[in-house]
Amino acid sequence: MTRIALISQSARLDYFVPLLQAAAPELDVVVWPDPAFEDADVAMCWNAPPGVYAQMPRLRLVHSIAAGVDNVVAGQALRGLPVCRVVDPKLADGMVQYVLWSVLHFHRKFDVALANQRQRVWQRPMQTPAGECRVGLMGLGKLGGAIARSLLGLGYAVNGWSRSAPDIEGLTVFSGPAAFDDFLARTDVLVCVLPLTDATRGILGQRTFDALPRGAAVVNCGRGEHLVAPDLLAALDSGQLRGAVLDVFASEPLPQNDPLWQAPGVIVTPHMATMASSAVVAQQVADNVRRLDAGQPLLNVVDMHRGY
Repeated sequence: MTRIALISQSARLDYFVPLLQAAAPELDVVVWPDPAFEDADVAMCWNAPPGVYAQMPRLRLVHSIAAGVDNVVAGQALRGLPVCRVVDPKLADGMVQYVLWSVLHFHRKFDVALANQRQRVWQRPMQTPAGECRVGLMGLGKLGGAIARSLLGLGYAVNGWSRSAPDIEGLTVFSGPAAFDDFLARTDVLVCVLPLTDATRGILGQRTFDALPRGAAVVNCGRGEHLVAPDLLAALDSGQLRGAVLDVFASEPLPQNDPLWQAPGVIVTPHMATMASSAVVAQQVADNVRRLDAGQPLLNVVDMHRGY
């Protein structure tokens, strides 16, 4: 019997047990830190403890429960093990909604209205058409492409920065490091949905903020490690940035004493931009375990050189 271990150092994953057993009754499911995890063939993970896979000599597959795998592979000796992620077609819907809300927050000046409310000031912020709000999308994969199409459909001016240029009517695409500053110079609201790689770690830092027009805003729903938090706080304090919407953090939950909680102009949300259905996650993992046992090609395998 194939054993699958649910492993996380920051979340309870035991709710997947009945879902996995319904999707694949033949599986033996255990929850870390039950010592039986050491004999598991498959690790189904979110934020795995460093070095945990080295304790699993029978391990044949590492499977994330989400679209990202950075916190599944960080601090691990993978030994050439395949790593798979979850691809839920409805993930894009949640991300589009979250980014649209964030863009509207700044474009329609809800940040100004809320600040005025706290001071009991009745003052109507000046409104501008969507076409005068330039949204810069960092990352144009499946999620970024869906966001671009939605914002373009609402009349926003949308630019994208990506390794490749998807064929989306009305989208202006900038590619590579040489075009980065030109892309930033044309951005009023910068949205990051990049994967986390060595090249993108810390990309939301001083150099990027300084290249934006003064008074721009930042939305990060990619990965927490994209953001250099002290640089963001300095840019907000100087007025270079007017605000930020942050959904992901290098340490989650965000520590109680983190200054981002109380930083003026910052909205903190608890990694809620979008998430795969638990049933979809369980079914995709179960399908891949069956493929593994049958010697068939796995689905949604991560290219570890690219990081996604």
